[in-house]
Amino acid sequence: MKEKSLTAKNSFSLETIKRLSLYLRNLKRLRDKGGSVISSDKITKFLNVTPEQFRKDLSYFGGFGKRGVGYGVERLIQEIEKILGVNKQRNIAIIGVGKLGSALLGFEGFSKFNLNITYAFDVGADKIGRRRDGILIEDVKNLKQVVKKNNIRIAIISTPPEVAQKITDELVSAGIRGILNFASIVLQVPAYVSVSNVDMACELESLIFFAKKKRSL
Repeated sequence: MKEKSLTAKNSFSLETIKRLSLYLRNLKRLRDKGGSVISSDKITKFLNVTPEQFRKDLSYFGGFGKRGVGYGVERLIQEIEKILGVNKQRNIAIIGVGKLGSALLGFEGFSKFNLNITYAFDVGADKIGRRRDGILIEDVKNLKQVVKKNNIRIAIISTPPEVAQKITDELVSAGIRGILNFASIVLQVPAYVSVSNVDMACELESLIFFAKKKRSL
């Protein structure tokens, strides 16, 4: 079977995309260990994903590999990066430089996937004009202007929930198309804007519920 380019041809779920990201991380670890060709069994061995699911996920985008031989690790990395859009550098703006925002600014893992937080905004007079991890913190009043001028398309919101919607409205107006939301509020956005919510309290509550349930069995 000849290798095929991974271009989407069918509908797929958000869970499919999340698994692609998981595959990409594992493939990079395998590459760093010297792997060049690998089977679906080995790619998914420690991911709680079956080889069948892996092949199905790739099939949405054409799928490729050689029957009986496996997948070229470097080629598969490149193709999944294209699908996810991380094959080139993406600049990100973060709004809210409190404890969480500061931690995100200092997180080095983003750069491994061509994701760079290049703009930061806050309302605090003690923060505006200062640099944190090399990033200048700007006044949130300049948010719309800076985002539009620099053609930023992805933003992270780590503000208090009571101001998150107002910030979101400004971001959308400035051209933002994707938001990672850490504020504990459901954001209202147009259909063309994607929002991914990270609600740590909700996740912990769910975890506690299931842990308690298992303990009672």
